[in-house]
Amino acid sequence: MKKFKPKRVLIEHDALDYKLGQELEKKFKAEEIPIDYIKSHNRVRAEKEMSPIELFNWNKQTLVVGVKKTLKFKSCQPSADYRLVTSTSCPAKCEYCYLAKNLGSAAYLRIYVNLKEILKAVKKHIRKGRGEIITFEASSSSDPVAVEHFTGSLAKIIEYFAKQDKGRLRVVTKFANVDNLLDLTHNNHTRFRFSLNSSYVIKNFEHLTASLDERITAASKIQQAGYPVGFILAPLMIYDGWQDDYLDLLTELKERLVNPTSNNLTFELIMHRFSTRSKNLIEARFPNTKLKLDKEAYHHKGFGKYVYPPQQAKELKEYLTKQINDLFPKAEVEYFT
Repeated sequence: MKKFKPKRVLIEHDALDYKLGQELEKKFKAEEIPIDYIKSHNRVRAEKEMSPIELFNWNKQTLVVGVKKTLKFKSCQPSADYRLVTSTSCPAKCEYCYLAKNLGSAAYLRIYVNLKEILKAVKKHIRKGRGEIITFEASSSSDPVAVEHFTGSLAKIIEYFAKQDKGRLRVVTKFANVDNLLDLTHNNHTRFRFSLNSSYVIKNFEHLTASLDERITAASKIQQAGYPVGFILAPLMIYDGWQDDYLDLLTELKERLVNPTSNNLTFELIMHRFSTRSKNLIEARFPNTKLKLDKEAYHHKGFGKYVYPPQQAKELKEYLTKQINDLFPKAEVEYFT
């Protein structure tokens, strides 16, 4: 797939105090991408009034270069102990995306240039663990692989964690440009998980992401490079033929993975969910969506979330768990939610 290239770049003034900010300014000028300068990456506004569809598209074509001020990390359960944020939002247009819902009108892509300061904060949070292994999720607010060709930050973070006895990094991606990460010293301290789904879900809902073929190829490269590897199957959807489609997905994964019998494979299973707010945003941005957002057909889980009713959720969990256990007998299913 083509790597993301923005239509416009907004650079926070303070970002130019950092080497990466200066390098990015030079790069985008050389590529003749329009650049504007702003006071704060949190106060970006489109130049005119737009419909929800227009604003969403404008956001997804905009790259903001800023400085991350908040260096106290939030919890990231069940994925990890803490969120490690070096970018916010993503160039993809997944219709169901929880992040796009949480960001609302601020769904523009941000990358942060003060990596050294962020990693100093990581060290402080590791010390809080008092000798326990502390895990950090690099993909809680973005897909860092999607912007790695701009920043090179993920490579530096992986090498940083390789030196941390009590720190571990977790990364999730729907992108495939991993070649610059293959020869790094990682010491098995970074677990790469690839977000996979059935061909039906990818085709209909995961726009501007890597294809299933590209993701599995990237996963094989990463596993061959010695990284611990896992897979997130999300959002799991029930539709006509879903059982066959997910079996096809898992069978192809087994056939193409370098070492499908590894005892260090993990799977995370997350079923489709939505809220009233996300339903409204999805229907405004994707008026012809095929997503099923009928509250009456779903179970209200609390906190405004709707998920599959208990019996359907049980069927999803049992079916996927069985197929994974049959095809990847040494793999661990970490959770279903």
